[in-house]
Amino acid sequence: MRLIGHLAEEKSARIFADYLYVQKIESHLEFEKADGWGIWINDEDKLEEAASLLAAFQLNPAAPKYRAEARSASELRAEAEKDEAKYRKKLSDRRNLFRPLTGYGFGPLTAVLIAISVVVFLLSGFGKDPQPILGLFITDFTRFIPTGPSLPEIQHGQVWRLITPIFIHFGALHILFNMLWLRDLGSMIEGRQSSWTLAALVLVIAVCSDLVQYFVAGPVFGGMSGVVYGLLGYIWMRGKFDPGSGLFLNPTTVTMMIIWFFACFTPIIPHVANGAHAAGLVIGLAWGYLSSLRYR
Repeated sequence: MRLIGHLAEEKSARIFADYLYVQKIESHLEFEKADGWGIWINDEDKLEEAASLLAAFQLNPAAPKYRAEARSASELRAEAEKDEAKYRKKLSDRRNLFRPLTGYGFGPLTAVLIAISVVVFLLSGFGKDPQPILGLFITDFTRFIPTGPSLPEIQHGQVWRLITPIFIHFGALHILFNMLWLRDLGSMIEGRQSSWTLAALVLVIAVCSDLVQYFVAGPVFGGMSGVVYGLLGYIWMRGKFDPGSGLFLNPTTVTMMIIWFFACFTPIIPHVANGAHAAGLVIGLAWGYLSSLRYR
């Protein structure tokens, strides 16, 4: 979903949106006090075509063809609504199941990640008994020898251990705050971009942050916070350098998270996976900045 521009008047914006609909380009309008009516395109593959049509419309918005096509849009939408009504009778729209929880809805992949984390938390006796989940740690720490070979299980094919430490949490507050941040940040990425984008971010950040934490402090660690910091960094940079992406963080939120990041390096807050936090944040910042370059 991408922003291609603004129109000052609501009437003109709606005519243009109807014109796009007839051209088989899905869009929606959002009013912004400073700029007027924003035109958002749902399919990024049609960005260039939509932007070109907007430029032509702005040159001559009163052209008869726009109003004529707009009238056709009403008929097409009526047919689409009939088809949608038939579909709703058979199947509830999954996108609306959890929508009240956040402005972006509850992303399906985000929900899955939270569910896995909660199940693992319960299996571990609320984070107090690691025995049932030893297979999720990056290596079996009960047999860990600092001078021995690194990550022997992974070398023998248990590659899931590079990712699964993100699902391990050691207390109620640990999992609660991580899941709340994951819900908001993950759902924002899924709502504005896609579940595939979130999946790629989580996988890369998880592997890199887990490896850094292992080599910095050993195998006894877990938690989604490295991924959360990575998603924070990604959204922060992408929103800053590519406002049209629709990703945005309040400056107060960024400040609070950065303060917490550095506070975790002090003795006041012990037993924190700072290596994972740092690696996740750096990867997210770099990913967000580099991915924004194509739109600048």
